[in-house]
Amino acid sequence: MITSVQNEKIKKWKKLLKRKGRLETNTFLVEGFHLLEEAWKSKWEIEDIIVQEDVSLPNWCQEYKVTTVSNNVLQALSQTKSPQGVVAVIRMQTNQTVTGPHIVLIDAIQDPGNLGTIIRTADAAGFNGVILGHDTVDIYNSKVIRATQGSIFHIPVFYTNLLDQIQDLKHKGYQIWATALKDAQAYQEVSVGEKVAILVGNEGNGVHSSLIDAATVNVNIPIYGEAESLNVSIAAGILIYHVKQSSLQLP
Repeated sequence: MITSVQNEKIKKWKKLLKRKGRLETNTFLVEGFHLLEEAWKSKWEIEDIIVQEDVSLPNWCQEYKVTTVSNNVLQALSQTKSPQGVVAVIRMQTNQTVTGPHIVLIDAIQDPGNLGTIIRTADAAGFNGVILGHDTVDIYNSKVIRATQGSIFHIPVFYTNLLDQIQDLKHKGYQIWATALKDAQAYQEVSVGEKVAILVGNEGNGVHSSLIDAATVNVNIPIYGEAESLNVSIAAGILIYHVKQSSLQLP
């Protein structure tokens, strides 16, 4: 059992709490039984399971390398207020791609909770993937992972150049719905095609103008009350489910 936070293994794992450490090793931490189980069910590579000394693991964990640690060591690796006593090191999946008619594109979203919620909503609606611009918050940030509730393991989520991606999707016959406040149609008035990519943007600045110009249609969600705008994850959810429901009604 490891009882010191100065242990070399613990020092190595603590580096995964920061983006630099995650990128250097292509690994990240998940915390809690639910996320660990979702990673296992989805066949992501589990490199290490770190368990607190008084915590019991499911039987399937015996397939993996397990390290027992003291309470203070587990606390050093935890980023939650009430740790469940288990943390795991997961290897990132590189070279992911998206195939299928429904995609979410994300431009420069910075709030981890917003990003995680959009990924979870896209998964729930049966969308085929979430593609991120390079200036979007790190998907392996612990707050993002918790907000996905395991959906990060269910659908492809990766970074790319969004402008190039939009051009490629248009070439493949996708409608690109860019959310915009100006020169935009109410989303209910837009005909939903067989292939749709929904593009949402930064919480304060919205979608970058170059991406809006590249889109096939600009859409907005009508505001009936006094609020200036909707939270980006709520707006994305409305559009995701509208597109999904409309696609189910296509002949």
